Amino acid sequence: MPSDTPPPLADALAAGTVVLDGGMSNQLEAAGHDLSDELWSARLLAERPEAITEAHLAYVQAGADVAITTSYQATFEGFARRGLGRAEAARLLRLSVELAREARERARGQGVTRPLWVAASVGPYGAMLADGSEYRGRYGLTVEELERFHRPRIEALAAARPDVFALETVPDADEAAALLRAVRGLGVPAWLSYTIDGDRTRAGQPLADAFALAADVEEVVAVGVNCCAPQDVAAAVGLAARVTGKPVVVYPNSGERWDAEARAWDGRSTFAPQQVRGWRESGARLIGGCCRVGPQAIGAIARALAP
Repeated sequence: MPSDTPPPLADALAAGTVVLDGGMSNQLEAAGHDLSDELWSARLLAERPEAITEAHLAYVQAGADVAITTSYQATFEGFARRGLGRAEAARLLRLSVELAREARERARGQGVTRPLWVAASVGPYGAMLADGSEYRGRYGLTVEELERFHRPRIEALAAARPDVFALETVPDADEAAALLRAVRGLGVPAWLSYTIDGDRTRAGQPLADAFALAADVEEVVAVGVNCCAPQDVAAAVGLAARVTGKPVVVYPNSGERWDAEARAWDGRSTFAPQQVRGWRESGARLIGGCCRVGPQAIGAIARALAP
């Protein structure tokens, strides 16, 4: 068993607010790592695993209670394109969990005593394509085909015993249905988080219908949104809480816009840590940041949410 097993995340959410980490890619890039290939941050699982541990640790030191693993873009198919077989790909998926757990243990050695959780990231099918389609959805695949894609890596991640799955940046209700099928019976709770545009999924479905898919799924401990504009969060929080009756998870981007063709961010940050108090009042219990939200902002969120 891991040397430091936290209480169930569902219990923590029932008792109060839990702080998520921020964008892994921006923290790795800030440390000087080039992520400009199809595997994105997952490439460092094979090449520079210690850099991932350091990035996790920076967020925990800033005040994050949950470390989200670097498995968002890690898939058997993506690793195969780099010449890695299934056994090695499965090892790297498990390693993503182990590195986050290592950061937790190092934080303990530095005097951090609060509960800390490891969330195994499960990104959408479009992340594997590395063409920006995770912000569109509608891949032309059935729910059954999407479930067959997701299940092997979810099972590999489950073997590493994360505290929770982060089913994140989901653009499409059909893909959410596939993911919810794939996590059943594995003994690992999950949160489900959509990427949205206004009051709809990126694929254009009404958010109320998308959230409702998780309402009666026992494994799901929180439902919400991530990798979206900060201004879209407030309405989504209230809607998720009303539709599902579950705690809400929110971790938006900085507000800058991703240009998929140029593979670069533009615009300015509109993320204000003081916004999180309003989100909490509306039902958010898992709160953090996504792309371009770094340790300094997570520290500000933790302070804003402190009792």
